[in-house]
Amino acid sequence: MVRFVLFILFLLLFYLVLRHLIRGIFLQRKKSNRQPEPEELVQDPYCQIYIQKRTAVRKRVAGRHYYFCSQECLRKFLAEKKS
Repeated sequence: MVRFVLFILFLLLFYLVLRHLIRGIFLQRKKSNRQPEPEELVQDPYCQIYIQKRTAVRKRVAGRHYYFCSQECLRKFLAEKKS
């Protein structure tokens, strides 16, 4: 009887380990099939450098979207626009 219980526990443990390994293999395949999207670059209107759109400081001025590399460039741009 004890052997039977140990055998069942061994089968259960084997099943759980095998299921975990198979799930990991399928997840790796899904991740490796994806192509990374290219990063969109935008130009800062004040200092003219290119920056990643997702990290840029955004501001809408007169209905148009502008992207800045820093808060300082945004402040200088707005000061220049008012003059």
